[in-house]
Amino acid sequence: MKDGSVVIRGLRRWALSMAMISLLAVPSWAQVFNPATFELDNGLQIVVIENHRAPVVTHMIWYRAGAADEPAGKSGIAHYFEHLMFKGTKTRASGEFSEIVAGVGGRENAFTSQDYTGYFQTVAPQHLETMMELEADRMTGLVLTSDIIEPERKVILEERRSRTDNNPRALLSEQVSAATYLNHPYRLPIIGWAHEIESLSLADLEAFYTTWYAPNNAVLVVSGDVDPEDVFHLARKHYGPIAERDLPPRIRPSEPPQLAPREVVMRDARVEQPNWSRRYLAPSYTSGATEHAYALEVLSEIIGGGTTARIYRSIVVESALAASAGVWYSPGSLDLTTFGFWFSPRPGVALSVVEVAIDEQIAKLLGDGVTEDELERAKRRLIDSAIFSRDSVSGPARVFGASLASGQTVEDVEAWPKRIQAVTVGDINAAAKAVFNPNAATTGILLPTKKKNKS
Repeated sequence: MKDGSVVIRGLRRWALSMAMISLLAVPSWAQVFNPATFELDNGLQIVVIENHRAPVVTHMIWYRAGAADEPAGKSGIAHYFEHLMFKGTKTRASGEFSEIVAGVGGRENAFTSQDYTGYFQTVAPQHLETMMELEADRMTGLVLTSDIIEPERKVILEERRSRTDNNPRALLSEQVSAATYLNHPYRLPIIGWAHEIESLSLADLEAFYTTWYAPNNAVLVVSGDVDPEDVFHLARKHYGPIAERDLPPRIRPSEPPQLAPREVVMRDARVEQPNWSRRYLAPSYTSGATEHAYALEVLSEIIGGGTTARIYRSIVVESALAASAGVWYSPGSLDLTTFGFWFSPRPGVALSVVEVAIDEQIAKLLGDGVTEDELERAKRRLIDSAIFSRDSVSGPARVFGASLASGQTVEDVEAWPKRIQAVTVGDINAAAKAVFNPNAATTGILLPTKKKNKS
């Protein structure tokens, strides 16, 4: 047992788990997902969310290792490794994993972010054990050779060409990220720079695998038509025998203060509709001035949460300056995140005109703040969306996996509605003034190539 003081919750036959797991209590005010949680002796954290609306289950394994955890000069390893995890192991042939999932009528996929890499399968409940067996096998049993990694390198480079190099917006996004983060690895693209992907060696990939792919660096989330007791038993059987590893700290260089506004302008012949965005470095749930995170989340709903929100209503509907407009804010990053505004102007409207309108909206926000009515409506929409997400099978698994892999706890996830509800007008106004500093903004502008004058 890792912690002799833990409280066992939600199990009828609790003795089943006592030898190898530590159960974590969920606070009495938890009302959204009501998960059952426990931890194996090897450090694997497990969350189970029951949902008996349909006979399906989603099985997800999340590793606390993403693009921001890559060694310097070796961008793209995390994503490269996501591809390689579908190759062979000591007991399974290359491609056999996917064939088995398809054979039982399931679906699968994987994804890489700056902070984590995740793998999931959605199957009928009777096939959950097979998914655990397969996933546990490739957690430490992957076999890599030059013959395996080289064809996949070509696949990844082609993916970069098709999704990034052939997409002006994606290319601009890379450049803006590089300007936004001067020192932090969030400045690097998740897929990696092409020249660094080309130079990654077998030894580089093996080192990343042995460093990060371990049970004590993973989170298992199972959501759907299951009994927590059965999940605990299966997890102990298949993941329990895997030994934990010594893990290095997740060292991320901190970002220095931004002292002057930055602007990136890109022209491309493929651009038909100009695009403008501006972002500010902002706190996340776990980094920076975290006391502002929940207020910023409510603020993003007030000014950018749909067609009735401030930005869309003023820029698109009332003034008819933009064809589309909005904001973004995602506080789930392990480190500093961004709060951003964007728009595409209507044909014939100059970017500068719309930019002035955005500036006026920001100035009005900073000067007048938000109203109690706006606050209450935004909080209600956010909390309602969280409650509705309970009906999804895979949705809760994604919420818990992303949160636990990015520095949050189960308690944080369950406390989200309570913390959103506690946000005040004063909190939002203080958060806006803390973040929307004109000297700390990075603007990205995408324009068509200038037409040459005919002689």
